[in-house]
Amino acid sequence: MRSIRVPGFKFAGVACGIKKTRRKDLALIFSERPAVAAALFTTNWVKAAPVIVGMRHIKRGLVQAVVINSGVANACTGAQGLRDAEVMCRDVASCLDIDAGLVLPSSTGLIGVPLPMDKIRSGIEKAADLLSEDSFSQAARAILTTDRDIKTSSAGCRVEGKKVVVAGMAKGAGMIAPKMATMLAYIMTDAAVEPRCLRAMLRRAVAETFNAITVDGDMSTNDTVLFMANGVAGNSPIKSGSREEDILFSAAREVMETLALKLVEDGEGATKVVEIRVLGSRSSAEAKKVAYTVATSQLVKTAFFGEDPNYGRIMAAIGRAEVPIKPDRVDIFFDGVTVVRRGAGVNAAETEAGRVLKQPSFTVRINLRQGNAAASVWTSDLTHDYVRLNSAYRT
Repeated sequence: MRSIRVPGFKFAGVACGIKKTRRKDLALIFSERPAVAAALFTTNWVKAAPVIVGMRHIKRGLVQAVVINSGVANACTGAQGLRDAEVMCRDVASCLDIDAGLVLPSSTGLIGVPLPMDKIRSGIEKAADLLSEDSFSQAARAILTTDRDIKTSSAGCRVEGKKVVVAGMAKGAGMIAPKMATMLAYIMTDAAVEPRCLRAMLRRAVAETFNAITVDGDMSTNDTVLFMANGVAGNSPIKSGSREEDILFSAAREVMETLALKLVEDGEGATKVVEIRVLGSRSSAEAKKVAYTVATSQLVKTAFFGEDPNYGRIMAAIGRAEVPIKPDRVDIFFDGVTVVRRGAGVNAAETEAGRVLKQPSFTVRINLRQGNAAASVWTSDLTHDYVRLNSAYRT
């Protein structure tokens, strides 16, 4: 795997003893100058301490460092959890000689467990000493929990003739649902971007990527997506509505889509990545609602695991999506194989459709024939391993 570099950013990933396995469990991201920043957080009413602190700090619109620990979520930990999250920020600020208000904290792991602050504080010191422009993957590894491997992506573009990099890292395999933000993800660019433009790009890109995936329909207490632009590339700050915004957005969306699909691919116990594509809807909102209902149906997801082209389960999910439809207009395809035509099953295609479901990735296309709007949601199958992993997560 080639090393990812983002000019003006340094990274570190260390093991400080939070995890019993001695794997890396604390990451640090540092920008050599305060970066214009935008963030989106979980919409769960139960928010972890680092999310609450992060929501306060991001109001300045600037972030210079991010500290992330894995293994313990610092959620449902009361006032002490908030104090611990603030201490993490102050310790990072002290080590890097920056303002504590420019530090954003994140945590992921077990809920209800206090942070082992002695270990974390020593880990922060260690990570600060090891910061390097070549340690992107080390930081990406330190934020993992049940993930099978790191999730990173990068893309390049040119803005005003200057080469610009966009790169990101993410973690997540369970508790993935499109309600924002669905996991931890950190996107960085060396482009200069006006704050309003960066916020708009983040919202739009997340809606089309991280908010269009599901593994289990659940939502974490800690979810965070952060976008940082430090301006080291030297371009004029990108403004909303400009051609340069379109160029940078395209690169950022590419990075986020790659990360989002890696989350689905690495879904706990997953063996399939399936795009649910709804066409012919009266609005994109209704299309998204139908797609999400199908994508989160446990019966549909278990059929995917069993490689069973059970179109009846898909029709039933479409019908309960609380979107008015005319069933006798609906067509369903598994890749190019028609399994439902005008609401009636095409049973002669079952063998061919079964072959499609044996692939690790395929598309279920649903045409409602009611309009011109469309939307997609990416989902995984539901397997024995998902139950095994989550039934024993705390033990």
